[in-house]
Amino acid sequence: MTRNFTQLSLDLAALCRNTALFIRQEAASFDRSKIEQKGLHDLVSYVDQETERRLVAGLRELLPEAGFITEEGTAGPDSHTEDFTWIIDPLDGTTNFVHSLPVYSISVALLYQKELVVGVVHEVNREESFRAVRGGGAFCNDLPIRVTDIADLGSSLIATGFPYKDFGKMSAYLQVLGAFMSRSHGVRRLGSAAVDLAYVAAGRCEGFFEFNLNSYDVAAGILLVREAGGHVTQFLEDGDPLFGREVVASNGHVHAEMQQAIGEFWQ
Repeated sequence: MTRNFTQLSLDLAALCRNTALFIRQEAASFDRSKIEQKGLHDLVSYVDQETERRLVAGLRELLPEAGFITEEGTAGPDSHTEDFTWIIDPLDGTTNFVHSLPVYSISVALLYQKELVVGVVHEVNREESFRAVRGGGAFCNDLPIRVTDIADLGSSLIATGFPYKDFGKMSAYLQVLGAFMSRSHGVRRLGSAAVDLAYVAAGRCEGFFEFNLNSYDVAAGILLVREAGGHVTQFLEDGDPLFGREVVASNGHVHAEMQQAIGEFWQ
């Protein structure tokens, strides 16, 4: 089946932009007593769930034959299809949202025959729409974006995320964190992996690493980085950063240095 993935990406970006209006409206009067915990430090709110329902309904109109992988399960059980699968995080950065810290996003990507072909990360507060199409480049609010050409870790700004469960690797992670703190311009923790990856694609930082990630956290961001000229792998090998639970992304030039720093402490 032939699809115009560029047009689909534009339609997806419009859907995310419209859905983000709901998140902004709810943020103005959000009641923290309404949050739930899916697990240790893993928060969810009615905003996550309603946002996902709205996205799923819109995506079913765009591509009725597609299956879904969703964070909140509003589309029913995860349903990979042979051809099309939407991967959705309705509110990446829920903890930030709950605490009124303005870094959170909508992240939606499309798999076609196991390849990422469309991705959108919509940063809600700055109203920045990051969009990518396989083979068609990456954009922010429809302007082309590229990774930086910084060639060494020492001149790089690195983003990361802190684990909120599975603390068995905390010691190794802290050693890796220390290595990046001492070998780069600095390390930032924004609280939304989707935004971190979009910022690598847009040249706002040179690299990002995190573990214990799910496909919906990173799917759109992986495509953004790749289409902006960057590189995305697992920590110590190419592997499968989409479903492999760990991601290192970079502008490509500092990737080997990043993997070397991680490999000194990560087994």
